[in-house]
This record gives sequence, structure tokens and C-alpha cells, in this order.
Amino acid sequence: MTNSFMVISLPRTGSTNDVLKELAATGAPEGTVVIADEQTAGRGRFDRRWLAPPGTCLLLSILFRPSLPASQVSHLTMLTALAATDAIETLTGLKVALKWPNDLIVPAATGWRKLAGMLTETSFAGQEVTWAVVGIGINVNVPPAAVTELAADATSILAETGQETDRAALLQHLLAGVERRYARLRAGETPCAEWASRLATLGQRVQVDASGERYSGTAEAVDEDGALLLRTDDGHLRRLLAGDVTLLRPL
Repeated sequence: MTNSFMVISLPRTGSTNDVLKELAATGAPEGTVVIADEQTAGRGRFDRRWLAPPGTCLLLSILFRPSLPASQVSHLTMLTALAATDAIETLTGLKVALKWPNDLIVPAATGWRKLAGMLTETSFAGQEVTWAVVGIGINVNVPPAAVTELAADATSILAETGQETDRAALLQHLLAGVERRYARLRAGETPCAEWASRLATLGQRVQVDASGERYSGTAEAVDEDGALLLRTDDGHLRRLLAGDVTLLRPL
């Protein structure tokens, strides 16, 4: 990553990830960032729509060209999630946790509320990553009355704190954090342990929908590749690379 990012700011686009993937395929340098005030075709994992009222959220994608094996591409998602968490907490004082595999959440009495989501898309040459685009959408100044229109479990920084946040300042803090953490990754330092320490999922009894299957059990740990180690109710330990997690009541 260079010492400065090349930021491309768009008033409106379909998806910042799609724009940046096209730029990556034509040789855009590492550190290229696409940010938009509005997305008309924003999406999360499994091609779900990502809804965001215009001018209220931080919607961006970052291009990496790392020297990583395919199995470790999740480290880029981890470090970006940690940088975003740091940026939000520094600017707003709001305590943010992570939900496996790639959501930023605010713990609540009945579970958690989703503050941000991430989507990482990659290109490979054999077993090596040629480029990775990490997209993140943070609900910043979405009014409380509009939050539930996004999703039943959604929230925003404004809804949680009662105060609006400068999106430009949040972007600056986030990118600075990404740059610091990426430098550590390139120096051989893995973000896995810190990422795991912030996962609200661990130690909880959960239901996981993954690859067309549904499992319930206790989320015991994550491994170096970011996979969830789930101790199912029948006693088996399953390794899950991706899935949707919901909280269950203890047995």
C-alpha cells in the first residue's frame, strides 16, 4: 500500500465494488479507493441488496494487490473490519463488536444490531491472489426512523449516539487504520488473534446457515483462515468458511 490512497469519489453509482473490480482488471494500482454518496445496486454477501439512503452512509471499496495465498485472503477483510471498528470508536465513542464472518455490530440486550457489512471479492492466479476488492458499507447518519426500513436488525451511528458523524473524518480515520494494519500484514503480522478477540459470536450458541445446510451449536473459535469452528449440538466440530449466523437461546 502506498503512503496515500487514490480516492475516486462518485455522487452515485451502482456498486463501488463493481466499479473498482473493473479498474482492478485494467491495472489500477493498489490503494485505489472508490467511494459513493449513493449506491443503486449495492449488495452484501450472497448477492443480497444493501440499502442505504443517499448521503447518509459511508460506502467504499479498497483495492489490494497482496502477496497472499488464496487461503489467507480473509486477512484483508479482518484488517479492514478492525480499522473500521477503531475509526468508529475513536470518533464517536460507540462500542462496536464484530459478528462472524464480516459484520460490524452493536451489542444489544436481545442480541446485536448491525451497523456495517463487508464484501470481499478477489481474482486469483493459481493459488495466489492477484487483487482483492474489500467493500464496506457503514450506516452513519441514517435517522432512527429510517433504520428499520434497511433491515429489522439494522442500526446506525446516529441512532445509537444521537449525534451526526462527519463522514469525511470517518473515512480518513478508516483509511489510516487500513494502511497501518496492512503494513503489519505485509511484515508478517496476522490480524487473526485481534479479530477473534472482538468477535461477539464466539462462546455463543448460534444457528449457522452454510452451503444449503443448517447447523446449531456453540461457536467455539476461529482458525487462522477465519473459518468458524462450531461445536454442533450432536458433539461434532465443524469448520465453516462462510455462513449466516443468528443467536439461539442456551439449551
